[in-house]
Amino acid sequence: MSEFHHISVLLEECLEGLNIRPDGIYVDGTLGGAGHSSQIAKRLTTGRLIGIDRDPVALKAAGERLAPYGDKVTLVHSNFCRISEVLNELNIDAVDGILLDLGVSSPQLDDGSRGFSYMVDAPLDMRMNNGDALTAETIVNTWSYEQLRRILFDYGEERYAPQIAAAICRRREENPIHTTLELVDIIRSAMPAAALREKQHPAKRSFQAIRIAVNDELGAVREVMDAAIPRLNPGGRLAIITFHSLEDRIVKNGMAEAAKGCTCPPSFPVCVCGKKPLVKLISRKPIVATEEELEQNPRSRSAKLRVCEKL
Repeated sequence: MSEFHHISVLLEECLEGLNIRPDGIYVDGTLGGAGHSSQIAKRLTTGRLIGIDRDPVALKAAGERLAPYGDKVTLVHSNFCRISEVLNELNIDAVDGILLDLGVSSPQLDDGSRGFSYMVDAPLDMRMNNGDALTAETIVNTWSYEQLRRILFDYGEERYAPQIAAAICRRREENPIHTTLELVDIIRSAMPAAALREKQHPAKRSFQAIRIAVNDELGAVREVMDAAIPRLNPGGRLAIITFHSLEDRIVKNGMAEAAKGCTCPPSFPVCVCGKKPLVKLISRKPIVATEEELEQNPRSRSAKLRVCEKL
């Protein structure tokens, strides 16, 4: 599976953010093609890397790429939001760094058969883990108009969400919708001519929204924000790359909450809640791609890296 090649976004910034110690234990919760992980493993001597991915195809490819570091690397087929359970199963109490790259890897987008792409005809799938039950086809054919409108608007920030949701509901009454290009045609038919002339593909936002719903991507981010920080050693760091404003908001708010400490009203003369900050923020603003990286990898344009350190 060596064709599973993915350009690692914000690679140097992630390595710097994690502040890697050669004897530390690190988790890459979104292993993908192991671009970040191979560079983490390279910097370890007696340390250990735990690589997690929900996509079996990615996991197999990562295993090949990480083979030279075999004794330092443990690969786990799971969702990153299960990080606590994974570490418990490995008898690891705490780690020195956790990295999450929340973008869909290029091979998943480019492999037409997976149903992520609006450019290639394929079954409406979009599952990152093909063992999961929910598919894009199920959502498109069975979710109510209101559910479809909501995810298209909330997850895709699609301004024509009501029209697209209505068009999907009308079409499926005639025949079930089975393929990606059928869905693209329906989306196009619901949009005004001016929108179809925009630079961005008309189906991009809708496909993103359905993919997020299929894989419960926002739910997983919320879960991991609660689970990850307690599993860090003091001085350990959590580094998360987001590509979507909703994900970034969850990460930003989660880190800010953990860094805040006291939650007493400002009018209280002394703290009575006793809440202490759990982390310190390494950067107040998100770290973004350099001009050089943007030239090499346009997909990095929307990437935002946030890092915090356990106190």
